[in-house]
Amino acid sequence: MWRLKIADGSNNPYLYSTNSFVGRQTWVFDPNYGTPEERDEVEHARLHFWNHRHQFKPSGDVLWRMQFIREKRFKQTIPQVKIEDGEEISYDKVTDTLRRSVHLFGALQADDGHWPAENAGPMFFIQPLVICLYITGHLDRVFPEEHKKEILRYLYNQQNEDGGWGFHIEGASTMFGTTLSYICMRLLGEGPDGGLNGACTNARKWILDHGSATAIPSWGKTWLTVLGVYQWEGCNPMPPEFWILPSIFPMHPAKMWCYCRLVYMPMSYLYGRRFVGPITPLVLQLREELYAQSYNDIKWKSTRHLCAKEDIYYPHPLLQDIMWDSFYIFTEPLLTRWPFSKLREKALKTTINHIHYEDENSRYITIGAVEKSLCMLACWDEDPDGVCFKKHLARIPDYIWVAEDGMKMQSFGSQLWDTSLAIQALLATDLTHDIAPILKKGHDFIKASQVKDNPYGDFKSMYRHISKGSWTFSDQDHGWQLSDCTAEGLKCCLLFSMMNTEIVGEKVQLELLTEAVNVILSLQASINRFKNGGEAGWEPARSSKWLEILNPTEFFEDIVIEHEYVECTGTGMQALVLFKKLYPNHRRKEIEAFLRDGCRYLENMQMQDGSWYGEWGMCFTYGTYYALGGLEAIGKTYEDCDAIRKAVNFLLSTQMDDGGSCKYCLAIWRNIVTQITANNHFSIKFTLNQFPDWRKQIQSTLIVLDLDQFPIEVS
Repeated sequence: MWRLKIADGSNNPYLYSTNSFVGRQTWVFDPNYGTPEERDEVEHARLHFWNHRHQFKPSGDVLWRMQFIREKRFKQTIPQVKIEDGEEISYDKVTDTLRRSVHLFGALQADDGHWPAENAGPMFFIQPLVICLYITGHLDRVFPEEHKKEILRYLYNQQNEDGGWGFHIEGASTMFGTTLSYICMRLLGEGPDGGLNGACTNARKWILDHGSATAIPSWGKTWLTVLGVYQWEGCNPMPPEFWILPSIFPMHPAKMWCYCRLVYMPMSYLYGRRFVGPITPLVLQLREELYAQSYNDIKWKSTRHLCAKEDIYYPHPLLQDIMWDSFYIFTEPLLTRWPFSKLREKALKTTINHIHYEDENSRYITIGAVEKSLCMLACWDEDPDGVCFKKHLARIPDYIWVAEDGMKMQSFGSQLWDTSLAIQALLATDLTHDIAPILKKGHDFIKASQVKDNPYGDFKSMYRHISKGSWTFSDQDHGWQLSDCTAEGLKCCLLFSMMNTEIVGEKVQLELLTEAVNVILSLQASINRFKNGGEAGWEPARSSKWLEILNPTEFFEDIVIEHEYVECTGTGMQALVLFKKLYPNHRRKEIEAFLRDGCRYLENMQMQDGSWYGEWGMCFTYGTYYALGGLEAIGKTYEDCDAIRKAVNFLLSTQMDDGGSCKYCLAIWRNIVTQITANNHFSIKFTLNQFPDWRKQIQSTLIVLDLDQFPIEVS
């Protein structure tokens, strides 16, 4: 039986931590864990998901919730609130609803103070990891039989009815998701016609019916090539010489968005090395299974620009194709021959040094799931028995998550993000004395998760920004600063600093608070002809928009450079207003300028219907909540701010009959309806305070929240 372990880093000499592994989440299989009845509950949850897999794609995260409730011997003693038709929603009933929710929510808090949660969904995370481990010969050791069984369960559960897999679990089938998933099943032991309900047969049919694997997008081409079932001649160039370009070049690593930079760093290393894994009998079989013609007859040069129509979200402009063709025809042949090959050797050395630097600064977690598998493979290519590769292996469990739908790979953890929002929601209930132990544990986790140092050495020469005083999305070991996580962490610490220390523990030192302020201020874009004064996410947004023309992916847009974000701006404004209230003389002018420019940015970014586009949630409703929070923090009201009036009208117009809020997806996504979630607590409180006439509509949302928030039964 699977169980979740918290803050565990024992018995591995290749693991190290900056804070004793606070926040670390790892799943282990224990054949002796649980009673027969408890195992039956798990199987029931798995069967329930399977039977409804085409209607409800995300898991309910049931396994760890069952575990926590069982281990804490939780009993729900507060009766469920019932609202009859036509009955007035009273203050007492809302309070009872909150108390009941808080009672359960507290039982789901981990011992180190955070709330665990799955942070997965894309269908291109676990598959490359399996490919990497197969190439390196570590698949069976890292993923024994029980792990393989759960990965296969996940793939079966997320397979679409047409036999394919999407870019993410909610998406229509794509060549990228389907080809990677088919290969993954085969590497995990399924035969070409194996798998539950003909999973492999149906997947291969989808691949061949849609142009075969030659039409996989560029990232897929890379993974298929290193496995040995595609050829580097069929890939567009990814020259490692990019990492030794002078900074005067308009396209330079320092000007890239960190995620784009750190994906193409190991990719370019593998490309420059022309790396290909061992050609095993299974690899030879896959060569014949993935294509509509014989593998040896494929004209690889003609496949470089091929991409299935199902995968294209961002069609490459002609200018970019001409650029890749020029590199392919003229540059690459030179760089692989003496004396220019000396330049390639230098570039490869520089690139692997950058990879090692990023690995060390993240304790070998790396910045995210895509980068993890690529960097690990690059380290193995450099030295299969090296310490770097072994440190990578030790951090694989940080990405693995198990739920009733199986085992998947997370993008990374969401520990700090979820906990900071949960804490603010709990504080908003005004039930402080009822939940003092919960608050103290949450406070301790947030304090322990703050990043205490910048990246080591001359970090600016490695294209890195300051991180001291920031918070990451997950835990301190991850190391990557984020503006909105820093703002949310800072808000929590400031709110706790105004409370009794006997209830919530010792407050954060002022020096650490000011370091967080420094990070937030440093990430606001200066107003110029390229930028509008909004807050960036990871690093300052300082590059020109035209560089997005060079976006080499087919399924992402706006990923080449760092951008400004509505959510980061809104929450940054809230944090700085609260800080300014408590410490009015610290960097006063800079904070006032931030608030002024942030307000202008939010007003300029509002859409005609009153909403804001959100990048990190379900678009309009999500972005609108953060924008409203920022405007309200600086004193804007419904009466004096047209942007707020338009936004409130938008929110009320999207409320559903059951009291929940509607969230919209753009482009190929269909509209979906969800209940309002915990990170909207500030919007509820904001609207209640400013618009008492609409209290009934808002209170009905709270009732929906209590009735439907957890898909488990507790007595």
